[in-house]
Amino acid sequence: MAREFQRGHKARISDLTAGTDLYVGVQISGPGLSFDISCFGLDADERLSDDRYFIFFNQPTSPEESLQLLGAQAGDTESFRVTLERIPPQIQKLSFTATLDGAGQMSQIGPGYLRIVAGGEEVARYSFDGSEFSTERAVMLGDFYVKDVWRFAAVGQGFDGGLEALLRNFGGEVLEEEPEAPAPQAPETAPAFAPPAFAPPQAPTPAPQPAQIQPQQVPPAPAPAAPHIPQAPAPQQTPQGYVPPQAPHTPAPHPHAGHQGPPPPPHPTPVHAAPTMAAPLAPLAPPAPQPGAQVPPPPPPPGPYGQPPAQHHGPPPGYGYPQPAPGGFPAQQPPAPGPYGQPQPVAGQGGTPGVAAAFQKYREVPTGTRWTQQNSQLVRVDLGADAQPVLARQGSMVLYQGKVDFGYKGAGFAGRITGNATGQELSLMRCTGSGQVFLAENEANLHPVELQGDALCVSAENVLAFDETLAYEVRRIDGHGIPGGALFTMQFQGTGTVVVKTRGTPVVLPVTPTTFADSNAIVAWSAAAQVIVSSQVRMRRNAYPGHSGEGVNLQFRGAPGNFVVVQPYEI
Repeated sequence: MAREFQRGHKARISDLTAGTDLYVGVQISGPGLSFDISCFGLDADERLSDDRYFIFFNQPTSPEESLQLLGAQAGDTESFRVTLERIPPQIQKLSFTATLDGAGQMSQIGPGYLRIVAGGEEVARYSFDGSEFSTERAVMLGDFYVKDVWRFAAVGQGFDGGLEALLRNFGGEVLEEEPEAPAPQAPETAPAFAPPAFAPPQAPTPAPQPAQIQPQQVPPAPAPAAPHIPQAPAPQQTPQGYVPPQAPHTPAPHPHAGHQGPPPPPHPTPVHAAPTMAAPLAPLAPPAPQPGAQVPPPPPPPGPYGQPPAQHHGPPPGYGYPQPAPGGFPAQQPPAPGPYGQPQPVAGQGGTPGVAAAFQKYREVPTGTRWTQQNSQLVRVDLGADAQPVLARQGSMVLYQGKVDFGYKGAGFAGRITGNATGQELSLMRCTGSGQVFLAENEANLHPVELQGDALCVSAENVLAFDETLAYEVRRIDGHGIPGGALFTMQFQGTGTVVVKTRGTPVVLPVTPTTFADSNAIVAWSAAAQVIVSSQVRMRRNAYPGHSGEGVNLQFRGAPGNFVVVQPYEI
């Protein structure tokens, strides 16, 4: 069954399907309306920096064919093929859009959808109709974007300006027709491929030489040939034997005639005329000792202020390191005694005590409680403590000891319908038996939260595991003006432990009348807090001064003692 999305909902594509060769179909129609459906391949700044990744009817494929326009098929107005593993790394976002070709508004469209199909099975669908829009003429329907992995977001936002406003939002340029320029006249100067004429230096202009005649004094020849200029008696020599044509009003002075201008600079000294330093100078090494000669030990360094070195009665300086022997080589030291008087193995010669000691600081944390946090990213649950089963996210087990059984925990038909409709679906496994299970997921930080009859609201995206004794349900957060009409979260209540996972170190803040949180960054909050939706639909980044750039914010109110938990990461 396809997962239903509402405007503003997001999910990892890997949670929808394991495939990467995807079909994206768009169905949109309206009486008397014509549409252009396109895909914009954007960079990390959400800009169309490469026009080759603007896929539309006139450019149906990208260079490496990771994006392809397939046309109308299978009941879809337009369709695309997206091969995720072939998309180049500079493309971080794919925005699927629809624009009106001609008169009309998006409020006039009928029911439509954007759907994702993988392996012939529809896995996601975002449905929309004209009631979600007003005077828009271009809409962004859905996005594929990279945030550590490829994700999908149902957008449903538009622009009154149509395709022109859409292109400018993505940093593109709208080409405008320009009036035709008059035909260029024949050039009177040197051709464009010739080098520029020589510019004389800033010096008093000398009297013209007899051999040089101004071009104005030469009568035009009847033939279309260049005007004839008499040459000087001595042949002129120019570098490489090429004489560029001169401009009509700028005669170039002869480089060797008289002393016009300053003399040419002297030739610099050749680069390799000076001696080359092959390596930096180093102090000379002392002469090698003669064979059979005794090498005296180096003298001890003087003490402070020229005093002789102090006599050490304890361990010599550098205690614990090999001491130099006569001749400058380290002397062999006996190995330090190990536990119970046994010598420690020498490094590099093997031996299990040395290997075990390297991982000693990572040993298991032994406690007698049911839930034990081993480190910030790993938690252990002891099933033998009270013989109560544990529900954990599928695939979160990294190690277990003892007799543990793992079974699939189904949500039932009603639970699947609710999870697909709200985005709060949990794929769980049931852990039973008498042993210990270690749980983790994608290096996320884990936080066991013990409930004593109270309740906690947390999104299904941030739940790793919990005791089966806890009751949980999907809770609806209503609000006027919120995209899609509502937000949803999971509420856990009872006596037991729920393990919450975050990206990075979270922060816990007390609830005040001025506490606002981004709906994509909040992790959990106390269920007794009152939640009010503060919607700000983002049309584009920095749409107007004072705008936070977030689509939906949640305002919290409640009595003292309530709290909210926010992570430094947005889903």
